[in-house]
Amino acid sequence: MTSSVVAEEHWAKKGPVSLFIRRKKLKAAAAAGESRPPVILVHGSSTSALPTFDLAVPGRPDYSFMEWLALRGWDVWAMDHEGYGRSTLTDGNSDIASGVEDLRAAAGLIAEKTGAKAFHLYGLSSGALRAAAFAQAAPEMTARLVLDAFVWTGEGSPTLIKRREGIAQFLASNKRAIDRDYIKSIFLRDGPEATDPEVAEACAKAQVALGSSVPTGTYLDMTTRLPIVDPGLIAAPTMIIRGEHDTIATIEDLLGFFQRLPSNDKRFAVLPGLAHVATLGVKRHLLWNATAEFFLAGSGDAS
Repeated sequence: MTSSVVAEEHWAKKGPVSLFIRRKKLKAAAAAGESRPPVILVHGSSTSALPTFDLAVPGRPDYSFMEWLALRGWDVWAMDHEGYGRSTLTDGNSDIASGVEDLRAAAGLIAEKTGAKAFHLYGLSSGALRAAAFAQAAPEMTARLVLDAFVWTGEGSPTLIKRREGIAQFLASNKRAIDRDYIKSIFLRDGPEATDPEVAEACAKAQVALGSSVPTGTYLDMTTRLPIVDPGLIAAPTMIIRGEHDTIATIEDLLGFFQRLPSNDKRFAVLPGLAHVATLGVKRHLLWNATAEFFLAGSGDAS
């Protein structure tokens, strides 16, 4: 962490569940206040918030999306969903509907701490589904929305076709085992050149240090319950981002969703050289800059 950025830890309550949240912002912004909407980063199915968005890689600086956004003046929040990371480990499967309630709890805490009434959301993979479902359920709390590695109907998705082989397992247990090799395989399956191997190793090490299993709910939703989100019910300005090598959703599926979004303030981007976990890719700054620029377009200080 740079000396100009302050990090805080917070806990949101969802009934008996405690949700861990990290916040990063400039010290100057902490003192003076911030006019932009806070940014909420929403993690996916297999890696929790900090390995995804605030990763420290030995010998490889600048892999924290949170730090990068904070240095550019954003008030950035990232939460471990129920059953992930440092949040309460429950018997539930932490599906998309549960994730929406997690985000409601986080939004309430962030509103209390900042006075903000609406938030920019960035979601990755099943985190994009969580973020989109939240935007659908709570339009008044959603300022702008970025959906990265998103899936709508799942039609033609190579990754989901393969993943459906595990449906019986996802139904039988609310947890699935993970290890370092499994986490690293997420980076390798779509294009190994997209990610530095040492970064994949660092992410895997950070994730398994938090536990040897993760919930099955988002995998079950993505293999048996799509579509979960109705694009016609998302009012917020929305950007859809797809890494060039990502096999989670086809361009045709994403364009079908994009065309049905009612807002005229919307963008669609395919980013070269990136795969499924674009936040940690070699060319991650393409994603980071696209996201920040889209958020900035909805702020009063946009140029």
